[in-house]
Amino acid sequence: MKRFDFAGKTVLVTGASMGIGAEFARRLSRRGATVVLVARSEAKLEALAAALGNAHVLPADLTAPGAPQRLFEAVRAKGLEVDVLVSNAGFGLHGGFDVLPLKDQLEQIDLNVHALVELTHVFLPMLERRQGGVIHVASMAAYQPTPYMAVYGATKAFVLSFSEALWAEYRERGVRVLALSPGATDTPFFERSGEGASPGRKARPEDVVEVGLEAFIAGRSSVVHGLGNRLAAFANRFFSRELSAKVIARMTRPKTPALPAT
Repeated sequence: MKRFDFAGKTVLVTGASMGIGAEFARRLSRRGATVVLVARSEAKLEALAAALGNAHVLPADLTAPGAPQRLFEAVRAKGLEVDVLVSNAGFGLHGGFDVLPLKDQLEQIDLNVHALVELTHVFLPMLERRQGGVIHVASMAAYQPTPYMAVYGATKAFVLSFSEALWAEYRERGVRVLALSPGATDTPFFERSGEGASPGRKARPEDVVEVGLEAFIAGRSSVVHGLGNRLAAFANRFFSRELSAKVIARMTRPKTPALPAT
C-alpha cells in the first residue's frame, strides 16, 4: 500500500471542537486537506473553522439515535465526498462502577462504541470508493483492564479490536484503518472524567496527532503514542490480566470514597 497524501482530500473529524479532535483539524488543514468539523458545540466549531479557512461545520450530537446516518446525509447535501473519517468523539468517567450514574456510563457506550461503529458503516462505501480510510481514536486503556474507569476501558478495548479487524478486512481493498492509542493527553477530557483518571504526566495533543497521521500514511493497523506507553502495552503480554487489574486499581483508586448515586 503506497503512502497516503492528505493534500486535496476531505477529512471528517468528530469531536473536533477541542483537544485531540481540534488538533487533528489544524494539522490536516496544514497538510492541505479540507476538514469537516463535527461536535455538539456549534460556536466552538465556527471559531475553529474561521481560523482554518478550508473547513465545513456540521454540529451533531452523535449519541442521538440515527445521528450518524443524518450526518452522512448532511455531508452529501453539501456535495462533499469524504476521503478519511477521524472518529475521535468520546469521553470517559472516573469512579466506582456503583457510584457513577448508569445513564452516564451507558452514554459512554453510545458515543465511544455505537456511534463509532455506525459512522464507520455508513461512510465505508464512500471511503473505499475514494481509496481513503478511517482513524479511530482508542486509548492506552484498551490494553488492560481499567478499574474505576471500567466502562471507558472496555469501550476502548472494543475500538482497538474492531479497528484491527477492519484493517485486515479492508487493506486489500485499498482502505486504511488505524487505531490510535494515546495515553494521558493534555486536553479537556479530564474536565469531565476527573484528574484522578490521569495518574501521571500528560502528552501534548499535537504530538499524539502527528504520530497518528504518520501511522495512517504508512498503512499501519494500530499505533500507541509515546515510548513509555508502547513499552507498557508490550509489557502487558508478560503479566496476567489479574495482576494488571490490581496494579491499575492501586493507581486509579479514588482518593475519597463517594456514596452510591440514588
